[in-house]
Amino acid sequence: MNISPSYKSKPGNTKVISFFISPNPAIFLCIHLMLVSCATKDPGNMMNKLDSMLANEFRANEPGGSVLVQKGEKILFLKSYGLADLETGEKITGKTLFNLGSVSKTFVSNGILILHERGLLSLEDSIIKYFDDFKNREISRKVRINHLLSHTSGLPDNRNVSENFEFFLTAKDRENFEPVKLADGLNFEPGERFEYSNPAYNGLALIIEKATDQPWQEFIRENIFEPAGMIASTITNGAHPLEGVAHGYEFINGRYVESDYGEFPTFAAAGNGGVWSSVLELAEYEKAIRGNKFLGSDLTDESRSLFIPENWAGPLKPFIGYGWFIGDEQLLGEKNDFGVRFVYHTGDQGGFRAFYITVPGKDILFIGLFNRPPENLTGIIKTGITIFQDNKWLDDL
Repeated sequence: MNISPSYKSKPGNTKVISFFISPNPAIFLCIHLMLVSCATKDPGNMMNKLDSMLANEFRANEPGGSVLVQKGEKILFLKSYGLADLETGEKITGKTLFNLGSVSKTFVSNGILILHERGLLSLEDSIIKYFDDFKNREISRKVRINHLLSHTSGLPDNRNVSENFEFFLTAKDRENFEPVKLADGLNFEPGERFEYSNPAYNGLALIIEKATDQPWQEFIRENIFEPAGMIASTITNGAHPLEGVAHGYEFINGRYVESDYGEFPTFAAAGNGGVWSSVLELAEYEKAIRGNKFLGSDLTDESRSLFIPENWAGPLKPFIGYGWFIGDEQLLGEKNDFGVRFVYHTGDQGGFRAFYITVPGKDILFIGLFNRPPENLTGIIKTGITIFQDNKWLDDL
């Protein structure tokens, strides 16, 4: 191969290198691929933008968070910021357990799907099979388990939290679901539209207990945490864990005030938001989901596909599966042009915020856990996704 470099000086001592290559198509293709490879952006350098944004958001002596980006089997970004506990000064790490808020619902959903796969219940079951004491029994005949999973049940959230604040500080799943049973009617016919429901997931947690005759937290530990290798993760069963977890904070009147169990109502209602985990163990969770370690591929795919009831009449197109949101508009607050299907859930409880975003078709995982509300959570998410786009990760192969 005849390649000879020629150097030409430019102003500023910059040298331009020109290559004279023999006209061999194979050799030309080889050199072309080399040059394209050299032009590809370095993911590590690109993550500096995300790191800079997070470092500016979270100070070292304040509550903060932990963020992970994984592509395939490789973790490309893992950074933690701030303190897990303002009293002890414990720093946040990739192993710090945060309350996941509503990301917890994906564990409850997968628990229900495991039981469906084993024939211990059916997604088509009317909930009267598990709750025969509704004031209006027709409600419990109409609503099915798949309606609860997809927030399309029409069940009203008639918990009077503001007037019974002290009760709901320690009220668990059963106490949070009891008011639903007293409803005179539904907000809409099951399946007609979407309406987010925390009590629906308190009810699903109770259904797991009725189908297994054990605390639902223990069922999830045995059937999801253990197969996934989530050895430190835990679930609220009353008070939150006393050790090894971040505390949640909110900035009120010029100072950080603790806002988790004991300060924030419905925190003890674990079915809608009781899982505690770290960014590293959630990466194991996603690996277990994709590897079908606790649930078969058919139901996994179904859970991450749109649930479209026959009688859907909502103003928007369906955008949720079983426990997972699907699409983009709900995630970013606007329609995006990234051209991929996001599967995700966010969490918001007390001082905790969380996001768990995966692009299964591109083998991407993006997780953020925080123990105080970030000033621009959507901006953090969008910055990360834009980096994926700039690095060509979202392009078709």
